[in-house]
Amino acid sequence: MALKIVKPTGLAVTVACWLWARGGRRSDTWNMAIVWCAPLFAYPIALPGRKALNARPAIARAEWANVPVHYAMMMALGAGIFPSIRLVSKWPGVALPVPRELGLVLVILTGIATFMTMVNLAFRGLGAPFAAKLSSRLATDWMFGWTRNPMLLGTLALLLTMGLWYRPVWLLLWAAVSVSPGWVFFVRVYEQRELEIRFASAYREYRGRTPFLWPRKPELTGQRH
Repeated sequence: MALKIVKPTGLAVTVACWLWARGGRRSDTWNMAIVWCAPLFAYPIALPGRKALNARPAIARAEWANVPVHYAMMMALGAGIFPSIRLVSKWPGVALPVPRELGLVLVILTGIATFMTMVNLAFRGLGAPFAAKLSSRLATDWMFGWTRNPMLLGTLALLLTMGLWYRPVWLLLWAAVSVSPGWVFFVRVYEQRELEIRFASAYREYRGRTPFLWPRKPELTGQRH
């Protein structure tokens, strides 16, 4: 019952943080600092979360830890993403020599792929991204058969292709240097441990046969595990 209260509260706080981040009352310099620094909070979010899991590696602890940890990650990522979209028109900087039409096509393709990972998780893991709905079973087939983190891969690809679409060099560098390493660190340090606690040997076996990020054809295509 307590989790049912904490989750909507955390969501409300997260949305409030996003609205604050996209607000236009700060100077562009401050907004740019927020864009670059906010995703770096993935590191101080992941480490205490992992410490809490290791202190009591139980399913109940993992379920409770997921709420503040995942909402904190949502705040950090959103606080970086929303003002970055506002700043691309004000601070274009050096433009990439890429046709915008090509960038748009890539954004659409990566957007569809990212959406399909959410559908995959909903149907195979009965869950939703971050803390919205904790997966009740381990998703190991469809897109999750090719990589353990298709949602992470799709979202990072979407951010990078947005850089190609908008074309400022700084936006592409921000996605590659600020967002991607921090998010990968969070998944490796916190989420892998959380899944191991909740799904035990099933996750360890899945981790042993499926790559972390870069897709590889499953050895037993079409078989559910």
